Amino acid sequence: MPNHPSPPGSLSRRALLTGSAGAAGLGITGMSLAGCGSVAGGLSGKTEVKQWNLLAGADGAVMTEMHDQFSSEHPDIALEATTFGWGTPFYTRLVMGASGGNASDIATIHLSRLKSVSPATLLDPITMDELQSHGLDPADFPEKIWEKCFVDDQLYALPIDTHALVNYYNKDLCGQVGALDADGGLIETTSVEEYFDILRAVKEITGQYGTSLDTLGGWRQFWAWYRQADGEMTFSDDDYEMDDDKALQAIEVMYKMSEEGLCPPFADGGQCASNFENGAAGLVQVGNWEINRFKLFGGDDPDWFSMTEMPNFFGNRRTQGDCHSYVLPYHNSWGEGVREATLTYAAWMLQHSFRWGEGGGHTPAYLPVTEGAEYQALQPNAEYAGVVQNVQFDPDVWFSGSAARLFDETGSIFNQVYGLQMTPEDALAEIKTRIETLLSLPNPVD
Repeated sequence: MPNHPSPPGSLSRRALLTGSAGAAGLGITGMSLAGCGSVAGGLSGKTEVKQWNLLAGADGAVMTEMHDQFSSEHPDIALEATTFGWGTPFYTRLVMGASGGNASDIATIHLSRLKSVSPATLLDPITMDELQSHGLDPADFPEKIWEKCFVDDQLYALPIDTHALVNYYNKDLCGQVGALDADGGLIETTSVEEYFDILRAVKEITGQYGTSLDTLGGWRQFWAWYRQADGEMTFSDDDYEMDDDKALQAIEVMYKMSEEGLCPPFADGGQCASNFENGAAGLVQVGNWEINRFKLFGGDDPDWFSMTEMPNFFGNRRTQGDCHSYVLPYHNSWGEGVREATLTYAAWMLQHSFRWGEGGGHTPAYLPVTEGAEYQALQPNAEYAGVVQNVQFDPDVWFSGSAARLFDETGSIFNQVYGLQMTPEDALAEIKTRIETLLSLPNPVD
């Protein structure tokens, strides 16, 4: 089993709140967390707002562009954004900063990780009055996503987007096999075999694969197809429930796809995208965040591809995904005007998230944007806008969610399934063993 770093907050809550002891326990030395909170005024005479995020890719560049626009429209607010390493480095820094009340004023996290950062201890809730005074309303967000923003009836997060596993397709190759509808979109399929028929036809042209995918990120495909079949995975303190038949069905799809040569037996994230770019595959199942990579690859023809939601295998188009969301780390005290300025920033970013969707590929969670005429005319984004309603969050347990251990622990198993080195039955048994091992570990927020 891979050796993984401890998840953020793996110390007891009491140990974390001792500050220096928490830093030592997490293997962090020489880190100064003091003075991270913002103050009103300062040398500039502006209200300072500090933001922490984990957006180091192309979406980070879009965020920076949006920050520049926000700052130009709000000359009285000095916004200072800091980007940390994706995953454990970011969450460790957030937990350590919030444990002493000296983190940033606002941070961008994955909504699936909300409970793992111990919101009752390490985050400040947001009131409905604050929300509405900044022009936001619960009805502005998809209901299922909005519900995930609450813990113990307290609002701790504001959803920014949905980023999910989607289906890209090469328009020329798919057109050659008759897989496009009258509007030029990928024809809808309603079963595994119908979709595989498209892949088989495309494979005849490419000579290699029908579709590409990340075999190391197999959890995403598994969870999409398991949830399409209404599979549930629920956890209690020391036990869990999973539908073995539906789980096996999802894994068998993965195995069969590789066995027929319809997808690569191995491809990491880079190879996954390259297979699509160089024509080795006519389709690719990968996150909507890759949209700009493929547009840039097209050069003078950025519209060489399009995108749609995941195919309907088991009665719907559910897909695995998550949401970037804003949270307010715990403050010992808020400087005068800082909380107001912080929420002004958050509301502005949501209300202007058309650019976030256009530039970063993520689907804005703010419905007035997503359902607006401008976004509905945006291609190919509008074609997969339904992911906002179809996104399926990972199971609700501390070791699950983006950059968490369940994804990593199962990744090597699914990689062997795609490599035809492990049968679906053996893979299911190993997944259950890994889950049981994770369950035996102490919950980091207890």
